[in-house]
Amino acid sequence: MTLAREIFRALADGDVHSGEALAETAGVTRSAVWKAIEQLRELGLEIEAQTNRGYRLASPCEALDAQRIREALMPSIRHSTMVNVEWEIDSTNGALLSAVPPSPGQFVVLLCENQTGGRGRRGRAWRSALGDSLCFSIATSFEPLPRDLPALTLVVGTCIRAALRRRGARDVALKWPNDLVTPTIEKLGGILVELRAEAGGPGHVVIGVGLNLRLTEAAKQRIAETGTIASDLARCGVEVDTRNAIAAEIIDRCIEGLMQFAREGFAPFLESWRSADALFNQSVRVFDGAGEREGLARGIDEQGALQIETSQGQRMSLIGGEVSVRREGRS
Repeated sequence: MTLAREIFRALADGDVHSGEALAETAGVTRSAVWKAIEQLRELGLEIEAQTNRGYRLASPCEALDAQRIREALMPSIRHSTMVNVEWEIDSTNGALLSAVPPSPGQFVVLLCENQTGGRGRRGRAWRSALGDSLCFSIATSFEPLPRDLPALTLVVGTCIRAALRRRGARDVALKWPNDLVTPTIEKLGGILVELRAEAGGPGHVVIGVGLNLRLTEAAKQRIAETGTIASDLARCGVEVDTRNAIAAEIIDRCIEGLMQFAREGFAPFLESWRSADALFNQSVRVFDGAGEREGLARGIDEQGALQIETSQGQRMSLIGGEVSVRREGRS
């Protein structure tokens, strides 16, 4: 375990810890502890230094713990699911895509405290602050591939929303095709589904999830500079200090949903998605391979394709693209 990770786990309880006690526990010098504190601050962790007392987190958080997460899973999910937590990794999706894929009906979950190369759609960076976000990926295999595979991102969105509602979330909506947002379309998190399949063989699917648990005003401003207005789950009523319980709830619901999707396709999830549609009847711009389209968002069809009504009254059905709300230009 790196010293920074050890110090992070010690501070996670929110209490004040003296530099001397931290150094003694870790078997290092006070100077080494100070350097680890500075490293954690560079990763976005807000640490207060109290004169003659020590260090404490400005906002307590819970260090991710693979054993606690796995033990919190439903027994029916636990027996088929491997859970791992890394301190630092480039991309949880990338790591699982390059690993040996699990067999159909088996699942591997990889969570990370500090994801240095997190990705969103179209290669965009996913920014997350240490302790204030939840970043993980789920890998599985489908054999045969579900007939509604393009709708898998929508399935995962409905599952995550259901899990968050169980954790007390209010007003979490879904923005086609891959975002969790507030009703005013402030981004709470995103989903990235990647697939590797060989002809005649099972499809290896990796589902990446990134959620904003808590955002400082400075973090919101940095995200706004990239063109995205963001919010966090703390503002939606979630007790974000319980990260392991939140992770277990989401993993449970997502794996349940993946198994149902493999059996029944998108149909069981359609109405749940429609009831949470943040874009319905909004004036939108859509950027896809054919260029820029404008119109009113009219929901999704039975395959999960976005329906756009143009000013001429024509209907377009889109299976991919980037959508922004025209009235405020949000993405």
